[in-house]
Amino acid sequence: MRKLLLMAVLSLGIISQSVLALTLDQARAQGRVGETLTGYLAPVAQDKETVALVKQINDARGESYQQLADSNNLPVDEVAKMAGKKLVARAQPGEYVKGLNGKWLKK
Repeated sequence: MRKLLLMAVLSLGIISQSVLALTLDQARAQGRVGETLTGYLAPVAQDKETVALVKQINDARGESYQQLADSNNLPVDEVAKMAGKKLVARAQPGEYVKGLNGKWLKK
């Protein structure tokens, strides 16, 4: 059950990101955004364009997490945290992730 849930979370994350893949990829490559263990993207840079992108991505992720939580009778925070662990783990070298200490780390 958990394995299926994790696969679904990752699939939905990829789908929601594919609409903005180039922009999100550029933001990651430029060090403007980073993944967090909460399952949500966070701005490293605080410019208007980056903050708007983060909000758009996080809104889509939140909807996906809620759907998965509802269909699996789990709290949405638990679904988001499972996704967060996977998203942080698969961040590419040179991309930012927020560590347990709350500080940005460059992979």
